Amino acid sequence: MSKTGSQRETQIMLEQGRSGLGLAMSAARGGLRILQTVSVLTRTGTGWLMGDRPPLARLLRQTFEELGTTYIKLGQFVASSPSIFPDEYVEEFQKCLDRTPPLPFHYIRRSIETELGSSLEQLYAWVDPKPLASASIAQVHAARLHNGDEVVIKVQKPNVRHVLLADFNFIYFTARLFEGLAPGFSRSAISGVIEELQASMLEECNFELEADHLRRFNEFLQSTGNTMAVAPRPYPELSSRRVLTMERFFGVPLTDIEVLRKYTPDPAETLIGALNTWFSSLMLCDFFHADVHAGNLMLLEDGRVGFIDFGIVGQVRKSTWEAMAKLFDGIGRGDNRIIAEAMAVIGMTREEVNVDALARDIEKLQDRLMNVDPSSLVQGDRNDREVNRLLLDLIRIGEEHGIRFPREFALLLKQFLYFDRYVQALAPELDLFADARVDIWGGLDEVELPKGLLH
Repeated sequence: MSKTGSQRETQIMLEQGRSGLGLAMSAARGGLRILQTVSVLTRTGTGWLMGDRPPLARLLRQTFEELGTTYIKLGQFVASSPSIFPDEYVEEFQKCLDRTPPLPFHYIRRSIETELGSSLEQLYAWVDPKPLASASIAQVHAARLHNGDEVVIKVQKPNVRHVLLADFNFIYFTARLFEGLAPGFSRSAISGVIEELQASMLEECNFELEADHLRRFNEFLQSTGNTMAVAPRPYPELSSRRVLTMERFFGVPLTDIEVLRKYTPDPAETLIGALNTWFSSLMLCDFFHADVHAGNLMLLEDGRVGFIDFGIVGQVRKSTWEAMAKLFDGIGRGDNRIIAEAMAVIGMTREEVNVDALARDIEKLQDRLMNVDPSSLVQGDRNDREVNRLLLDLIRIGEEHGIRFPREFALLLKQFLYFDRYVQALAPELDLFADARVDIWGGLDEVELPKGLLH
């Protein structure tokens, strides 16, 4: 055999060995994770047998939080899917938080250097060892490049993807157990949740995809001549599937009401810029920001609105958005036919809808909303729980009238509720559905909207 052939054969053997070792390590990590999961479930089951028997919804929520990343995300999915799960589970899982203790910095350093192939000092002029934020999937640190640019580094925590895959394999095998413990769940509901959640969480683990979202969102802003908003600029040469380096924004979250009013004499104009940007992205961008909760919108020092954290995005068909416009129009007109047609397009009607009764029930909810302190609704985690509760109430009203909302519609409606809270807190005089400065339909033909809906 020639030397070249021998070298090639050796290289193949080395690659096969590395591949086999990688598979073995993945299997070992997966097995260890399953053992950890079984240990938690055994401990929970033992407590149940010994008499510690809280309501089942609470027990599941506490168990999910102990199991970590995948299950916390699953709990948050339950909390945001009131059209799928029983009310008591939706309300209980709204308490799920996605905050975790920060990892020691040496883990972060090792992850960055492994992913980007150089020492931290070669890659960055300075990295703050104290994180700006720490969640179940990633940790964020402030940094500075050698050219002076201020950036943030989003670093995926070790073995997150392996944990997700192991957990989802385990969940598939134990789905029938969940059905037995919680009769309110159906097989189709559980399998649908697992499939959708697995896809979305694995996407969240791909920071190259998030970097692409940032790039495309800024391209959308440029192509539409939008100078009121901006997303962080990613640095591809300092990014990978598990590390994302992006421009650092300096400014004030739209939730920091008192400071925000010092930044701008007219908070309404800032809010209108954010509203119009988001609404236009529904039709003119391939995706929309699907998590505009407290902190993900900022007023920057240069006066623009910064959209941050594109880990969660959504897509909506034009027909669905048009049907929503017709739905609002139908409620405003009291036209049963228009409402029925709109709901048929969205795919959420089971029977004839009594428009007058539905409008009366929505009006009752509006009276309650007007008595809620709006400033309290844009404060961190409480905001998310309050918004989920309002969403649950709206969907429950619809279901009482024979309407079943698909999750696609609920996701959009949730963002509407976030923005409505911003309006009440920052610009209570703004009529979201009548102010000529607000282009709700992002280029669609205008329709007559019901006054007072969600505001």
